[in-house]
Amino acid sequence: MTDADIKKLTLADAVQLLASQKISPPELAAAVVSRIDRLNPEMRAFITVIPPENSVQHAPPLHGVPLSVKDLYDLKGVPTTAGSKVFAGRTPKEDATAVKNLKDAGALIVGKTNLHEFAFGVTTINPHYGVARNPWDPARISGGSSGGSASAVSLGMGFGSLGTDTGGSIRIPAALCGIVGLKPTYGRVSLRGVVPLSWSLDHAGPMTRTVQDAAIVIEIITGHSGYTGALTGNISGVRVGIPNNYFYERLALPVEKAIDQAIRSLEKLGAKIIRIDVPGIAIHRAIWLQIASPEAYSYHERYLNKHAPLYGADVRGRLEAGRALLSIDYVRAQRARTRVKEECRRLLEQVDVIVTPTTPIAAPRIEDVNKPWGTGPETAAAALTRFTRFFNVVGLPAISIPCGFTTEDLPMGMQIAGKPFDEFTVLRVAHAYEQAAGWTERRPAI
Repeated sequence: MTDADIKKLTLADAVQLLASQKISPPELAAAVVSRIDRLNPEMRAFITVIPPENSVQHAPPLHGVPLSVKDLYDLKGVPTTAGSKVFAGRTPKEDATAVKNLKDAGALIVGKTNLHEFAFGVTTINPHYGVARNPWDPARISGGSSGGSASAVSLGMGFGSLGTDTGGSIRIPAALCGIVGLKPTYGRVSLRGVVPLSWSLDHAGPMTRTVQDAAIVIEIITGHSGYTGALTGNISGVRVGIPNNYFYERLALPVEKAIDQAIRSLEKLGAKIIRIDVPGIAIHRAIWLQIASPEAYSYHERYLNKHAPLYGADVRGRLEAGRALLSIDYVRAQRARTRVKEECRRLLEQVDVIVTPTTPIAAPRIEDVNKPWGTGPETAAAALTRFTRFFNVVGLPAISIPCGFTTEDLPMGMQIAGKPFDEFTVLRVAHAYEQAAGWTERRPAI
């Protein structure tokens, strides 16, 4: 199998080829690992590459499909670094639950992907393991914190990956790298065996080339069926909420044009467009900070006391800021969060999904991430979480899918969020748009 063949294949394609024995699991694994070996020295998508064993399992439903996992997921006998030198010697004795489910379904894990250190950032400019570069322009970031997973999937270095998402860390890199990233409902996917950032905000989910591929993976890692069956292509009558407030403010012009066109496409497909006001916007960032910072510090306190110099400067600074926050502020933030979640529940009686841009900008250049991106003071890095963070606060399922490309051939993403535990509708709307738009058929030149 050639490089060109690998670049074209989706996970569903690979499953069919393996199931029909048109290619063997060792042959497909060798082709993927060869591509990793060639591209990873520059792209830095992987921290650890795992050479496939000769006895690759041919178990259904995945039949030996090569996948990767973010290096927060425990994999028995393989270091879980969490992108940090602090954990350089940490080798787990068992698999994370989601990883075990993949392996039991016949998946072959070919590597652990690069990430922003301890998942506490959106750039994957990692001071220990290198910058995970964007497949569409290696001078740009892949996003974070699951940047290595997004880069790997986009480049065909495996047919899917598991990421994590605390403030947008699946959806942001998916948008910047032109792939699909699904953050399920909070609690839908087990986090057992996953290094935490913020226990009450962390989510685990799939990053793939297509919505169908994401549905396949989510069925396996949750043990629930029906997701692939939801991809009917029919969204006639689906009520699509378009926020009046916040989510369409201060967009880069290419993103504004792309999302407007995407909404028109949804309407042509039969969706009913409804203008809405999203509750809690004014306080959601403060809620996120007052919860994420102390939860992150509580996990890292013992490591900071012993190994503070081993942390990268940016992540160490964010973690140590959590020390100063008061317990009363944490409690108040959790109470405010409960109120906002209830207001969202009432809002979602009026609409089936909420559609927004995933990020207000396309991938910034590596040297520009901490510079203002427009006419205001907001930095590029700060802009990237602006539209994703809210859905971590309220725990709703949300997916990012490609919705266009800039004139510089940089992908842009559309975010579709839904009701709690209704990934079915989220996936159905995403798949219908994807099939009509065709953006996921484009591949990076690399």
